[in-house]
Amino acid sequence: MLNYQPTAWLRNGLRMTEQLDRRQALVHAAFSAIAEHGFEGFRLRPIAAAAGIDHSTLHHYFRTKADLIAAVLEHVTSQFEATMHNDLEPAARLRQHLNEIATAVVVRPELFVVLDELDLRARRDKSTEVDIDHDEQGWRDALAAIFNEGIEQHVWSMNLNVAASVELVIATVKGIRLRPDKAESVVNQLCDLFSPERLTHA
Repeated sequence: MLNYQPTAWLRNGLRMTEQLDRRQALVHAAFSAIAEHGFEGFRLRPIAAAAGIDHSTLHHYFRTKADLIAAVLEHVTSQFEATMHNDLEPAARLRQHLNEIATAVVVRPELFVVLDELDLRARRDKSTEVDIDHDEQGWRDALAAIFNEGIEQHVWSMNLNVAASVELVIATVKGIRLRPDKAESVVNQLCDLFSPERLTHA
């Protein structure tokens, strides 16, 4: 019978996996705390307990409270990465992106509750503001790429200003969080301003 002993690299790998699992558990617990209670109810001790981690060891996974909040932001925004379908032409890509976000507003409202809380915190907390600005810059860049590509392909129904169009899309998405029942019709109306659906599918 073989006397199996885990090698050092395997033991290290198992420890890394366990640490990643606990980090993820903390992120999920923090996300739930913000979604349910806002930042007024954001307390590290109950978050650690919900994740099954002793409060005194939390710093092993996140050095500061700000680091944990940044991880929550990354967790939320990562949910929207798949809404950018780069295989579609620009007008269809924009419409699909916004329709998927509109659907998420209805079926996953907790994502937008947390985003709203993060936006509010950013007004008072520089660290959160920097993280959100960095994240939104990536979104702005992706939207600008859609509009610029559409200009090159002459798909838009108007002569548009790319920067202003990007901000219009972002403002609209932030607005529909407040009226999920109108989200789909609002984003489709917006897309029709840029490129009527009959042209999108032409």
